[in-house]
Amino acid sequence: MSVWFGDVAAVDLEAMAAGTMIENLGIEIVEMRDDALVGRMPVDHRTVQPAGVLHGGASVAVAETLASWAGYLAVDREKFHVVGQEINANLRPVPSGWVTATASPVHLGRRAQVWEIRIVDDADRLVCISRCTLAVIEQRSSYATPDRRLAL
Repeated sequence: MSVWFGDVAAVDLEAMAAGTMIENLGIEIVEMRDDALVGRMPVDHRTVQPAGVLHGGASVAVAETLASWAGYLAVDREKFHVVGQEINANLRPVPSGWVTATASPVHLGRRAQVWEIRIVDDADRLVCISRCTLAVIEQRSSYATPDRRLAL
């Protein structure tokens, strides 16, 4: 059974990511399963720390991105919006390649959602495990493409 609400195939996440940190970090959605959203991010000059390994903040950014997108897709977007309330992460270093993040629901409630995000490297080794809590608020979602952001 799918956790997604409505016609998610018609939702263009890539277009909404344009002009945001999501685009700047190279985060992209690669798969939507019935019970999870999968994305990836390069480990390159945009996402490493001065020591040359994946920056912990970049790991948290991809985790929150996947949880937020997933939360957005799991609600009636005409009536509800999701916002991050809390996130935590445990990390290990990655020097290069790509990291792949999978967001899966732990709890999908009327007022809050909890998502677990597992991030692995190219060798499928666990790099980070994160948990993100989203508040579900009663207002039409404000996620939009760049041309529509100013109109909202």
